[in-house]
Amino acid sequence: MHNKHSKRLQQWQRHIVVCLCLVVAALAATGCSDKGEPVRLQRFEQLIFDGKGNAADFTGTTLLNYNPDDPRFMAMLDDFRNDPTVRRIYEVTDSLYHDLAWLEQQLGDAMQRAHTLWPELDYSHFYTLVTADYNNYANRVFCDLTDMAISLDCYTLGHVAEMQRFGVPNYIARLCRREYIVADVMAAATRSHIEMPEGDMTFLDFAIAEGKTLYLLEQVLPKTADTILLRYSAEQLAWMEANVERVWGWLIEHDVLYSSDQARLRNLVDDAPKTNAFGEGSAPRTSAYIGWQIVRRYMKRTSPTLAELMAERDSRKILTLSGWRP
Repeated sequence: MHNKHSKRLQQWQRHIVVCLCLVVAALAATGCSDKGEPVRLQRFEQLIFDGKGNAADFTGTTLLNYNPDDPRFMAMLDDFRNDPTVRRIYEVTDSLYHDLAWLEQQLGDAMQRAHTLWPELDYSHFYTLVTADYNNYANRVFCDLTDMAISLDCYTLGHVAEMQRFGVPNYIARLCRREYIVADVMAAATRSHIEMPEGDMTFLDFAIAEGKTLYLLEQVLPKTADTILLRYSAEQLAWMEANVERVWGWLIEHDVLYSSDQARLRNLVDDAPKTNAFGEGSAPRTSAYIGWQIVRRYMKRTSPTLAELMAERDSRKILTLSGWRP
């Protein structure tokens, strides 16, 4: 009996060891499949200001319009890089972002997840640059369907007190930090691939477009806080969660949902310190939060692929099929 028991125990122990090995291997494989190769950031600002890099890397994209064979272009470029203010902006930017290995890895991971879920989202070239154009903050990340450019100096404003002299409002400067870069890049990539409705955009169109963007972001940046994805402070997110029913009721009562009056919609869809209709302490860009909740419910109830979601132009259809109400 003792020998039989020992043999059975040894067989059971071997079985447990094999199972554990298989579990570990499966977990390792899952982790590896979720991990992308780092992207290569081509540093246009370092080429321009320090002569580092290969000029040929920047002549194959229309995003930068870099033309070293055009004397007029090069003369304008000389004026730009020799301007003392621009030079100082570059120095501040380079001090913060000289080494971007962390960003290359994070972008690689996010792009890998995105491409797995939505193969159409596939970027081959990533550029960084200094624009010194803080009035154009909305275009801090710009792209076409294959190339992506990041204005790194936009992401210094929230880190360096000296940069406050450029007069960027506090509600914008708060968002100009390194922790927002990856989410901003993925949001820009998503927006460039969304099929948009024809004609003037309604509030609902804006909301659904932002909802689609945020839905993708939460899939590809699973460890990123909602406050970063939404670009809300913790207080703004808490306000929105507590007041979503009030916001929805106001939209219905004031016939805003299907309005395409862009002047009327601007404060509801653009970055702002608050939503004027709801006063101090309210969250901005109420369209984004509302749209996110609608798209989440739509995806849960109808289960389309990401490609099908992004291709659907009918915002009313998405709202109706979602069945969402706060």
